[in-house]
Amino acid sequence: MAEKLTFKYDREADILYINTVPPYPEQESEELQDEIIARLNPKTGKIENFEVLFFTSRLLRNELFSLPVIADLSQITT
Repeated sequence: MAEKLTFKYDREADILYINTVPPYPEQESEELQDEIIARLNPKTGKIENFEVLFFTSRLLRNELFSLPVIADLSQITT
């Protein structure tokens, strides 16, 4: 089942959070690439959250910002 993505930006810490579920202490963390952290489901290993550190500095660079994942996006119908 596809999950809805939520985005939260912490201005003070300069971190963009991308969540499919609220973070919880049991999640495992793995750095995917340059200061992009994936939070994983401890039972399935599935990525549930991303933390993009130093988000605004990434936007100021003259390069494309991308996450190291594949996404299948579709619109939610109610």
